[in-house]
Amino acid sequence: MNIGDKVRLLRAKEQGVISRFLPGDMIEIEIEDGFRIPVMRSELVAVSPLEAERLLKTSTFAPQKTIAATAPAILSNQGIYLAFLPVNDREYTLHLINNTDWEFPYVLGEESAAPGGGAQFRGVGSGTLKPKSQQKMNDHYEHAKFDEWPTFVVQGLWFRAGKASLRAPLIKRFKGRAATFFSKKATVPVLNQPGFMTQLDAESAEQAPQTPSSNRPRPVTIRPDELKAEMLKPKSDPSDVSVERPTSVVDLHVESLLPSGTGNRTPSDLLTLQLHTFEKNLENAIASGMSDITFIHGVGSGALRSELHRRLGQHPNVKFFEDAQKQKFGYGATKVTIK
Repeated sequence: MNIGDKVRLLRAKEQGVISRFLPGDMIEIEIEDGFRIPVMRSELVAVSPLEAERLLKTSTFAPQKTIAATAPAILSNQGIYLAFLPVNDREYTLHLINNTDWEFPYVLGEESAAPGGGAQFRGVGSGTLKPKSQQKMNDHYEHAKFDEWPTFVVQGLWFRAGKASLRAPLIKRFKGRAATFFSKKATVPVLNQPGFMTQLDAESAEQAPQTPSSNRPRPVTIRPDELKAEMLKPKSDPSDVSVERPTSVVDLHVESLLPSGTGNRTPSDLLTLQLHTFEKNLENAIASGMSDITFIHGVGSGALRSELHRRLGQHPNVKFFEDAQKQKFGYGATKVTIK
């Protein structure tokens, strides 16, 4: 599996695209609406092109019919690589890899010191890489002269026919170090051959379009280490900070949080309330020394569950989390184990 590959969950209905690899054999995938969730590698399976095509053309809820091909709802937005494949034990060929769902018009060149000072650029190749394609350059590079290799410069744009989000151009320079660059050989995406590579868009890659910022809830800034430190202080004044210990099971359903009705609140307001309640109870559970806490979020469209899992996967004080009480809630509850 590589960044940009399409995958699906073995025990759930979600599909997505690999966005990055996490410690502990975990993989972060980007699903619909731009949400990112961490998943164990063993819970994922790659989606083959044939399977993806069948999923687009087949529905279990309606008679089969021929439909016009449409663009996938989930796009691979990351996966531009420079790859060096061995020709023999002395030389390598240079390849530019596009493992995304975007067309990638590019210019590739070498940058080196000019005799009179400054930098000198030499063009190596240009063109347009189609999605899931690669281009081999004509130059060969000797292993023994690695320290003399130039700085490689890639400039590229992102293109998709029709309506798409505007993405900033990619401009990336790469100068490898022998001690680290040749330390690990890997399978090069698209080519499926062993080689050495670097991902050019790993740091500057833009995320898929998400909910507008005006509708996204701002994360709560309560820090558990500060709360714990405050709790450990000797209390000489009754007004000192105290933390309310939450119940072991917290219901995030709107009906539970607002028993008197939602009033004029918008769906965005309700989601903000649910996420704020989740953050507050999680931080209080950590600060009060609880070993675990369960959140009931329901199934619905899966957006709330996915956002909770994304935040839990990035939280430094969460040991792990899992679906809780499947017999009763199915995938509608998540149990969080605290470090």
